[in-house]
Amino acid sequence: MEQQSMFAQPLLAQPLASRMRPRTLEEFVGQEHLLGPGKVLRTIIESDAASSMIFWGPPGVGKTTLARIIANRTKSNFIDFSAVTSGIKEIRAVMEQAQSARAFGERTILFVDEIHRFNKAQQDAFLPYVEKGSIILIGATTENPSFEINAALLSRCKVFVLHALQADELCALMRRALSDERGFGGQRVEIADELLHMIANFSNGDARSALSTLEMAVLNGRRDGEKTVVEHALLEQCMSKKSLLYDKNGEEHYNLISALHKSMRNSDPDAAVYWLARMLEAGEDPLYIARRLIRFASEDVGLADPRAMEQCVAAYQACHFLGMPECNLSLTQAVVYLSLSPRSNAVYRAYESAKKDAVTMLDEPVPLVIRNAPTRLMQQLDYGKGYVYAHDTEDKIADMECLPPSLRGRRYYLPGEEGREARAKQRLDAILAWRAAHGGKHEEEEK
Repeated sequence: MEQQSMFAQPLLAQPLASRMRPRTLEEFVGQEHLLGPGKVLRTIIESDAASSMIFWGPPGVGKTTLARIIANRTKSNFIDFSAVTSGIKEIRAVMEQAQSARAFGERTILFVDEIHRFNKAQQDAFLPYVEKGSIILIGATTENPSFEINAALLSRCKVFVLHALQADELCALMRRALSDERGFGGQRVEIADELLHMIANFSNGDARSALSTLEMAVLNGRRDGEKTVVEHALLEQCMSKKSLLYDKNGEEHYNLISALHKSMRNSDPDAAVYWLARMLEAGEDPLYIARRLIRFASEDVGLADPRAMEQCVAAYQACHFLGMPECNLSLTQAVVYLSLSPRSNAVYRAYESAKKDAVTMLDEPVPLVIRNAPTRLMQQLDYGKGYVYAHDTEDKIADMECLPPSLRGRRYYLPGEEGREARAKQRLDAILAWRAAHGGKHEEEEK
């Protein structure tokens, strides 16, 4: 049974997203990997075997709704708890209430939204009650639980990963809202499928955002007798026009990230910053951009400037800590740095060349000299025989062949002479010269 406020709004006065919240698993849309027939979470719910769990996923994918469905299905008290507004005092008061209910044979599901916002002491306050079974804790988070939730608490919870909803799933939700009495079923609303897909793409997998946008469009639609018509021009007013021109999963998304990447590759910081701004102002996830910058640092700069990677990882962390709009300058700094860095794609070419051999020569044996020999049998089979610890040699290089016999002499990393990679090239040339001067000794020993 869910706790109700004496100030609860009448149903029709609530936002559309609240009115259309699914009440059963049959009404729930999405997360088929968890809730499809025979899937683990559905089985847990249907068998009334709910235990403490964490729902990890982006906003608007059904984390709170699932918790409510579980509470209704299992006939449990449901307490909705916010990590933003509650402290240890409130936690203890709720725990005492749950313990009292348990004395009367009633289970309590405590749903904690944004559980990652609790500090260690607050999270620790749940532990004894979770361990004793006083509560079933269901936490919702948009952040990686491995980093944001205490290990002790996390070890007592099953983690379920929820995915952003697909455009077709969002369209299905909106069609239901247009026909259901809880939504606009009592009205005649005319809106083209094309516009529903536009809203779905704009919402980026967030059902709450999709239904809120639909509600705004319908409430401001053109009245035509008893019919409400939602037109393209109106929808553009309900959504940011520039966002409509940027489908995060479509062609323009890839066009813009390509423009950013190639502008940096061409050492054009002005163009690169422009394309960065185009993406951010259209609502692109800054962490996505930061990940692409990290890739660029290895693919196009590499060892010509190893600090490029540091700049990009720092920018990613800044995006994680700050979010938009504060992280925009951190990304700009990284983009300008990459645009002005010396160029080398030697690391990229090295891996691609090695990958080609790796996937076509999967059964090449590891040379005995560099195999591990943790058992006596392996030692008897000459695993590790002849291995030389490089640090024990005068030149810190051992005359050993580390590639499979069929690949001896193969070169993958071919450094250029830009920036600091020139030093790497000098070092590698010296190593190759040393090997050429000492080569063959290990082969003679093998004979």
